[in-house]
Amino acid sequence: MTSLPADVSSAVAAAYDARAATYDESAMHRDLAAEVAAFCSLDAPRDVLDVATGTGLVLRALAASRPRPRGMTGVDLSPDMLAVARRELPGAAFVRADAAALPVADRSVDLVTCVTALQLMPRRDLVLAEWARVLRPTGRAVTATFTGFGRPARPRRDHPVEHDAVSTPARIAALAAPAGLRLRRHAAWRHADGDAFLLAELEVVSPEVAR
Repeated sequence: MTSLPADVSSAVAAAYDARAATYDESAMHRDLAAEVAAFCSLDAPRDVLDVATGTGLVLRALAASRPRPRGMTGVDLSPDMLAVARRELPGAAFVRADAAALPVADRSVDLVTCVTALQLMPRRDLVLAEWARVLRPTGRAVTATFTGFGRPARPRRDHPVEHDAVSTPARIAALAAPAGLRLRRHAAWRHADGDAFLLAELEVVSPEVAR
């Protein structure tokens, strides 16, 4: 099962392959990764999964924290992005995979991160269901989504982009609930270049609460 049709999946991969060599030059992407790592509330996550990891910026930021996570895995559709990630963080595992079919065992992850990627995933229900499946009962999922642009967004014709669907806490909470996740906390963050973001932390709903 995949969240993207084959043609859209190929278009997303190609678009990010084209950006792989220069992606880390973006101060916004580097600073956002550091902000997400600081936002994560788990004191010592043993195993971290970064969905749509790109060049592994979030995992690199988490690896620089103390204590360092024991296991770090990143998944992405772009082979060229993953090649950069493997070079920059050789101690992590990077796998080409679709976000709706994660190659990860049930209840094996303490922290899932997904930064500026949910807007690319038309079947977000399947994606969040995968997060709920792989998270341990005390685990967390942390997302960062665009809430507005300080400069006009470039039109995209190669693949769909739905920023509005994940741009508010209420929309994130509504998306998470059917997957058995709930919004625990959120924060707004704006980069110096003008881009604005919503950082959201989700937790697994216990079976007792779900009933």
